[in-house]
Amino acid sequence: MEAVLRAAVIYLFLMVVFRVGGRRTLAQMTAFDMILLLLISEAVSNALASGNPSLTHAFILVVTLVLMELGFAWLKGRSDVASRLLDDVPLILVENGTPLTGRMDKARVEEDDILEAARGLHGLENMRQVKYAVLERDGSISVIPESSR
Repeated sequence: MEAVLRAAVIYLFLMVVFRVGGRRTLAQMTAFDMILLLLISEAVSNALASGNPSLTHAFILVVTLVLMELGFAWLKGRSDVASRLLDDVPLILVENGTPLTGRMDKARVEEDDILEAARGLHGLENMRQVKYAVLERDGSISVIPESSR
């Protein structure tokens, strides 16, 4: 019964913390968001285990991590340098149907990844139909079709 109560208390606590911390969709997750989730899951897993009786310790860790995330978000909103440093910038991978292979290699993106995005987003069949393909900050690929082809 103690495990059930611990789980319920932690669940309610996390619900409140994430409500206060703000909403984000999974499609908008950055590397920092993923790190935050991994660290929170580790902190909470220790509190869920019956060997660690301190929920307070887990709560302090979670609040600290969420406050750090909010602090980074605040900093990124006020400084372009911090934003570029912490989240990177969008990267053009294809320009006028020509893959920019140096950038693609650096970003570890294959032509097949770009073509998959082009098919899924616009029904395009080949690279010549792509005016621009952009690797976004969240890791997704945006495709702007060539209007004349």
